[in-house]
Amino acid sequence: MHRKMATLLAGALLATGATAHAAGDEEEKAVEYRESVFHVMGHNFKPMGAMMKGEIDFDAEEFATRAERVSQLAHMPMEGFMEGTADVADSEAKPGIWENWEDFQGKMEDLQETSAELAEVAQGGDKGAIAPKFKAVGESCKACHDDYKED
Repeated sequence: MHRKMATLLAGALLATGATAHAAGDEEEKAVEYRESVFHVMGHNFKPMGAMMKGEIDFDAEEFATRAERVSQLAHMPMEGFMEGTADVADSEAKPGIWENWEDFQGKMEDLQETSAELAEVAQGGDKGAIAPKFKAVGESCKACHDDYKED
């Protein structure tokens, strides 16, 4: 069920990106696409953080669903960092992305790896085992935000 939901969500985002691409102004639509993917990732990540902090009750099934979504979504933003998007107005991406492309790409790969590990361990429902994997994903996000995202 979790994979089906993630697949449906990914398909919807891809369809949105494809429609935006056809609509014109390719670079602006690419920025819109990647920002949308990051927004959906944050929407799923925030409740997981609240569960880990004890702000809301830990629900192992919901956590696993959200972790799987984040893992699937982590593969999608790179498509929106296409050539020509560095100069799009109102983008939160710093120019350093294109100046340090290999480092940026490596950080995105770290996000993909850590989120996949989190999704895997979350299937077991053990909050103690989940905690270090969740922290690793958060650190992966922060590393990229610190270097490559405007405040």
